[in-house]
Amino acid sequence: MALRIGLTGGIGSGKSTVAKIFETLGIPVFYADAAARRVMNEDEELKQKIKETFGDVAYSNGILNRKYIADIVFNDPFKLEQLNALVHPATIAMAEKWMQQQTTSYTIKEAALFFEAGTTEGLDYIIGVYAPQHLRIQRVMQRDNVTREEVLARISKQINEEMKMRLCDFVIVNDEQNMVIPQVIQLHEKFINLKK
Repeated sequence: MALRIGLTGGIGSGKSTVAKIFETLGIPVFYADAAARRVMNEDEELKQKIKETFGDVAYSNGILNRKYIADIVFNDPFKLEQLNALVHPATIAMAEKWMQQQTTSYTIKEAALFFEAGTTEGLDYIIGVYAPQHLRIQRVMQRDNVTREEVLARISKQINEEMKMRLCDFVIVNDEQNMVIPQVIQLHEKFINLKK
């Protein structure tokens, strides 16, 4: 069976960029956030549970009203927990099925909240993508067209970045000082050799 590698990092750390490099090397990547969005729009049973929890306005024309949900969960930790309790099991099941279908020597599961959500089970290794907070804030402000305060509010919902990196088996530094591609290639070769 293929090695199962988790890929994580705080908001704006560059984990999606790192995931794309692995994909360029021929490694399949499961994007947990995208899968969660998909399952919230496609799974009728889950949609019903979300409506029961957040009201019918949670969906507009059958599509998740992301702004409405985000405005609630980013301001109410209990509501965020409720949403995660509904969505995580469906996303984890989707990832498990996907991983079993892969034929490469290893696969990557990219997710922001492995440790926060307690979803590290079944992974062989976890890679953390690290960037200093000032860079992460700058990147997210530019990417999402949001204020510094909004970015800091999102960061406050995640565990401390240094602690998160200490929990990881490997760390890729994405600080605009170290080149990222050689770090990814080095890990790629390590994982392929582990499966020989």
